[in-house]
Amino acid sequence: MAEEPILQLDHVTKQFPGVRALHDVHMELYPGQVTALLGENGAGKSTIVKILTGIHRPDAGAIHINGKLQSFSSPRDAWASGISAIHQETVMFDDLTVAENIFMGHMPLKSGGRIDWQSMRARSAELLKSVEADFGPDDLLKRLGVAQKHLVEIARALSHDSRIVIMDEPTSALSAREIDDLFDIVAQLKAEGRAILFISHKFDEIFRVADRWVCLRDGEHVGEGLIKDVDSPKLVKLMVGRSIDRIFPKKQIKIGEPVLEVEGLCNPTEFADVSFTLHKGEILGFYGLVGAGRSEAMQTLFGVSKPSSGTVKLNGKNLEISSTADAIEAGIAYVPEDRQVQGAVLPFGIRENMTLASLQRHASKSVLSLASEQSVTRKLGERLSVKASNWEQRLNDLSGGNQQKVVIAKWLATEPKILILDEPTKGIDVGSKAAVHEFMGELAAEGLAVILITSELPEVLGMADRIMVMHEGRIVKSFTRAEATAEAIVTAATGGGHHAP
Repeated sequence: MAEEPILQLDHVTKQFPGVRALHDVHMELYPGQVTALLGENGAGKSTIVKILTGIHRPDAGAIHINGKLQSFSSPRDAWASGISAIHQETVMFDDLTVAENIFMGHMPLKSGGRIDWQSMRARSAELLKSVEADFGPDDLLKRLGVAQKHLVEIARALSHDSRIVIMDEPTSALSAREIDDLFDIVAQLKAEGRAILFISHKFDEIFRVADRWVCLRDGEHVGEGLIKDVDSPKLVKLMVGRSIDRIFPKKQIKIGEPVLEVEGLCNPTEFADVSFTLHKGEILGFYGLVGAGRSEAMQTLFGVSKPSSGTVKLNGKNLEISSTADAIEAGIAYVPEDRQVQGAVLPFGIRENMTLASLQRHASKSVLSLASEQSVTRKLGERLSVKASNWEQRLNDLSGGNQQKVVIAKWLATEPKILILDEPTKGIDVGSKAAVHEFMGELAAEGLAVILITSELPEVLGMADRIMVMHEGRIVKSFTRAEATAEAIVTAATGGGHHAP
């Protein structure tokens, strides 16, 4: 392995109003190696990425590349120094071609300042070939899938001839097969001698792809080393400052009477014959691979779309749901997978987001009561341990884990009888996951009926009382908590199961 780092952060400090984002942080990246950057949401990872990509400038400390002091005033400076980033939330232009997206901001020019389209297409074709893309430079971006768009992002990074590539949660929206393909590209980048900074909350990915690790906590460097010399418990303790003996604090409670009975629910293009019963105090898990139809079925229960057939009973009475308003009125709440787009209004404050789905509860004669909103916001914010400077703080300024807590609180404010959680811990750190899991158990213990949709095996095994496995739009197998094993669940999810009774 290389001995000399290609990039060094030396004693970097960054302060924002009321927040110390980074303090005296050091980090090294090596050519031909993947360094995993670990830490809870709010630990300072995003601030490091923004400093390395020229969005923020450090208040103190230095950046060295190949031993030379660097100062970035803009992303263009970072590009010129050989740094590119592939972000969790891709920022691209759907109505432009792949080639235009790859070279946006640095298109090749002919003499006279005109764009050299032929050169741009040819170079784009070379870059797409290098990442084994199955599409061409003239394809419109909006025609591509999520994984293909990630390839465009990688090609864009390589178009700068980047020696340092930052990957920020690059697998968050990818299937298992697409993740395998991405890691093949990571291996290729390593073989070319590029240094890679890899940010992920998934330990299995970190141990699979990384050579080194660096851990931050509360904006400070708390550890680093070789991946081969560390294990998950040690990393968890470093990240959160304490041991988490039970990431899945499942409470043993008595399951009550049936609350929701679904029979033969169908949508001709999404799912078919979905039937199950949900009980008071139960956490019912829905597991499946991407495209299995889990979210679509639950969105139908929440009134987002209408079924072609099937019946739904709530507390033994037939329930007709024509809209989300009907579902909310009936006591059903749905926390969506994409919290930033579907679950919250990021420019709004915490109070505005928490009360958005229950405004009528805070109004008298069409006049909102600010005091009533503030009261429920304070109550739920404290109960979910939302970390914020005040309850008017914009959601944009919160970490991913705290954003998720606010979205959950928004729906709890409607006082639901049934809470549907769609990938509730996606993209949040291990400490926030444990907090969400603990709260989920508390809600069930209070008699709430919970549906948990998750793609994480440990989560569904750790939290669910029963597990329904879906494959190609159908429930193919159901398991009690005692029956469920990782092998049996994966076998059913990949088509090896039998139709559930």
